[in-house]
Amino acid sequence: MTFQRARTDEQRTERRRQILDAAAAMLAEMPVAELSLTALSRRVCLAKANVLRYFDSREAVLLELLEAQMAECITELESAPAPDGSARERGDRLADLFAVSLAARPMLCDLIASQAAVLERNISVETAIRHKRQIRESLQALVRLVRRHLPEFGDEDASALVQTVMLTAVAAWPASRPPQALLAAYEADPSLAVMCIDFTDAVRRSGEVTAAGLLARRQ
Repeated sequence: MTFQRARTDEQRTERRRQILDAAAAMLAEMPVAELSLTALSRRVCLAKANVLRYFDSREAVLLELLEAQMAECITELESAPAPDGSARERGDRLADLFAVSLAARPMLCDLIASQAAVLERNISVETAIRHKRQIRESLQALVRLVRRHLPEFGDEDASALVQTVMLTAVAAWPASRPPQALLAAYEADPSLAVMCIDFTDAVRRSGEVTAAGLLARRQ
């Protein structure tokens, strides 16, 4: 395929969309750690240098994909009706909503688990500023969501809950997907299987305990 440079804003936007779509399709087949710039370039039938005309690195592609996935997750969360019941009951249901929504998006979970340790390590200052601004908007949307479900919270408590849930997701995702050697060890010695983490349960419990603790402190 002969490379044709995108010359208009519309063409550049379309080329970026094609690269992002290709990355998303690849992440449906492999974890973030296995997606290389070379493989991505082949998928979109472009040389690596031409992919880098639109994104300054592989990590920049994946961060933008993370932002899009996060926006989709937030849209779904916002569509859920605010529950009735006591503050404790509403906190528990919100924790479950967070856990189930994240678990249903393995691509997003894999991306956020790689965000700080990998994806933010090879980007330009311009990409870092754009990415962090976008993530800040997403976190602010999640804070507003928490306050809709738990009006007892101010911004500080709502932010604490969001932060705890997201940090738990970052740690629990890789821990809940052990490599084959560990799976074989758990099968050989079932007493070790209790060390295998259930992602949904870990995120739900973290959200429940944090919400309950914050509510108790306010009282």
